[in-house]
Amino acid sequence: MEEKAVALKEWASAIRALLEGNQIILLRKGGIREETRHFETKSDSFYLYPTYEHQRRELLKPEVRHYLDESLQEAESPAAGAGQTAIKAWAEVADDLLVHSEEQLSRLYGFHMWTEYFAEERLRWKKSDPLHVLLLRVYRLNNPILVPSLPEYGGCKSWIELQSLAPPDSRDLTPVLSASEFAQKARVLHRALR
Repeated sequence: MEEKAVALKEWASAIRALLEGNQIILLRKGGIREETRHFETKSDSFYLYPTYEHQRRELLKPEVRHYLDESLQEAESPAAGAGQTAIKAWAEVADDLLVHSEEQLSRLYGFHMWTEYFAEERLRWKKSDPLHVLLLRVYRLNNPILVPSLPEYGGCKSWIELQSLAPPDSRDLTPVLSASEFAQKARVLHRALR
């Protein structure tokens, strides 16, 4: 049986930050339409599927708002292809850290692109659930993949199964950060949460 590929839906601007190595985490609580009503990691490795619906400039720190502008320009360019989504990244979960308090979250402020307000709102939403901080080792696809933007990929859910697409071969991936660079950044992040 052929292995099917899954993708984590994430803001296109956040994927750009991950692909530049300027961020190695994502903050997740789960979408409104999650099957289990809670976020869970469906796979240890997955494509990163760019989304645009909920991105807002005021939710990003001023110094990284260019990621939003760049992602929107790319989505609106003729090269984007109508009815298609370009997938450029593959990720492996190095750790799924659980954050329960604003004090813990405040220690992560320098590790992500979101404003303090937005990060705290994510923590407070579904208050009884922890905020998942996914520590990701990210890879650039050597040849980006265009997939049809199917209706079943829409909506407020974290995970989608990409039809007719298998996980990439390791030869088709280039790590964004070297193993030593990633290990160093991960150590600093872990120390911040102690």
